[in-house]
Amino acid sequence: MLQVSRVLAAGHGLAPVLVKRAATVELDWDVRQKSRFDATDSQGRHLGVFLPRGTLVRGGDVLVGEDGSMIRVIAAPQPVLVITHCSEHGTPFDLTRAAYHLGNRHVPIELKPDHLKIEPDHVLADMLRAMHMIVKEENAAFEPEGGAYSSQTTAHGHGHGHGDHDHDGHDHPH
Repeated sequence: MLQVSRVLAAGHGLAPVLVKRAATVELDWDVRQKSRFDATDSQGRHLGVFLPRGTLVRGGDVLVGEDGSMIRVIAAPQPVLVITHCSEHGTPFDLTRAAYHLGNRHVPIELKPDHLKIEPDHVLADMLRAMHMIVKEENAAFEPEGGAYSSQTTAHGHGHGHGDHDHDGHDHPH
């Protein structure tokens, strides 16, 4: 078993050609939000992944094995609900309203400018349809938001450190 204890967000710092040549592993969201899991990569190697607690692995990240080998993560298609607004009965703002109601229920949500994605839930689907949203079942990659309080718990750091950009023109209380 190849032990993995490091992840590089989106292959940061690696030459694109190296990332392209790397073995791959296809993982759904349920697995990618765990810090410890087993998987098999495209070369048939058994991986034992042991990441720091709270680490989220995203599609496009690169896992680094104890032998230095690299494994590019692919977000596996999985059942999701794709939510869009109904142009006959509402406006695009309805999507914001739907995101608000889902967020109040602490539902993991993938936010896009023209749609939302959530994991299948018939109760939530009925609620959204009652709000005149269009809800379709699909099989697609799922990359929900990391959350406002997740600090640096994702490999991508949807929060940010001060080294990421300067803060001229705006302040943060941290």
